[in-house]
Amino acid sequence: MRSQEAAELSGKLRGPVIDGDSIDYDDVRKLYNGMIDKKPRMIARCSDVADVIEAVNFGREHKLLIAIRGGGHNGPGLASVNDGLVIDLTSMKGVRVDPASRTVRVGPGCTQGDVDHAAHPFGLAVPAGIVSTTGIAGLTLGGGTGYLTRQYGLTIDNLLEADVVLADGRFVTASATENLDLFWALRGGGGNFGVVTSFLFQARPVDMVYGGPIFWDQKDAGAVMRRYRDMLPGAPEKLGAFLGLKTMPSADPFPREHWGKRICALISCYNGPQAEGEMAMKPFLEGLPPPLVNWMGMMPFPALQSLFDPLLPSGMQWYWRGDFVNELSDAAIDAHLAQAEQTPSTLSLMHLYPIDGAVHRVGRGDTAWNARGATWSMVIAGIDPNPQQAGPITRWTKAYWEAVHPHNQNGGKGGGYVNFMMDDEGEGRIRATYGDNYDRLVTIKAKYDPDNVFRVNQNIRPLH
Repeated sequence: MRSQEAAELSGKLRGPVIDGDSIDYDDVRKLYNGMIDKKPRMIARCSDVADVIEAVNFGREHKLLIAIRGGGHNGPGLASVNDGLVIDLTSMKGVRVDPASRTVRVGPGCTQGDVDHAAHPFGLAVPAGIVSTTGIAGLTLGGGTGYLTRQYGLTIDNLLEADVVLADGRFVTASATENLDLFWALRGGGGNFGVVTSFLFQARPVDMVYGGPIFWDQKDAGAVMRRYRDMLPGAPEKLGAFLGLKTMPSADPFPREHWGKRICALISCYNGPQAEGEMAMKPFLEGLPPPLVNWMGMMPFPALQSLFDPLLPSGMQWYWRGDFVNELSDAAIDAHLAQAEQTPSTLSLMHLYPIDGAVHRVGRGDTAWNARGATWSMVIAGIDPNPQQAGPITRWTKAYWEAVHPHNQNGGKGGGYVNFMMDDEGEGRIRATYGDNYDRLVTIKAKYDPDNVFRVNQNIRPLH
């Protein structure tokens, strides 16, 4: 028999309310990160903005801890909460493309793949991440980096407005002309300030791209990393290329003779024709040892975005740590290679995502996102399908991060991308991440959420 609270909330919503007595409770409460198991008291599966307003008001009035779930791709499991209320937006998935204005309006439950699918027939894309299953809401509110970042900036640099339900249940729009302080904070400040129920993005011309992976044996990784470091700053901004230390997947279509080998990967996207793309890649490849695999070719942009989805289904064990990186010194490369030799599972990895080019043309104080001077965003991720591997992949990730962190932004004193943070890193890391923007964020938090209703996140506590 369902609780009185669940029955009361259910009477206020169009969407269903799931609790522990619901037959689908265990399926609905599952998180992307299989390492985390939370048991919310209730899950409000909102169907529209009115449902969101009712759910926020109900949670606040009943003093329930509230978590917000968009696409559900959050690494530290902040899309759920034990014995609290999950406001689940996964049913709010509409995408509307306006080809005349080149804008795309996106619901908060959409994945990046939903947006790519809707925009591609118009020769457009919203600059976002590299995996199509990523939720667009969380990715955007944290900043948003991916294949198009060097050419078109972060996802937040292409955000025009957001509709938001505030902690007191009010509905507002944040843009360059309305609630400008809230609009500033949403662009990088995470889910601290309200529940975003609609995003309006400026889309960019993207159609067929020259892209794909190139893999080298890890014995050649030092040379590849140094070449990548030296060539990236002068590369055309149409070229987005990230570097990874990984393991060759033991599955088709990867060559069987290389299954299980530790590798260095360069995964690239040139937004233009093949001849131009080949010219852009030439300085990266000339004089290097022959790769094990070179699968670069022309493909639709959504195909590149979803290329690695089958390797990373929901429910894997995950533990990750991130950093912003200014320079990749020879000493840093040596530290990376030493740690990559200890990879505890075939899916565990290190990636360096470029955040130069267009990102650097936005001022550090123009949005809450504060790493405008960095060159890369680094993530180290321990990943494995086996729950018994949770300990080893966590220990490896922490040891790897501790080894390379002193080489990273400001001698290891800088922060990391909030979308690559776990929930055990402490307030000091959050402060370092936002730097000079932190105090302003605290002030805005106090204005829009003075009681810290939205605190199941990388939390910015309000001043009292």
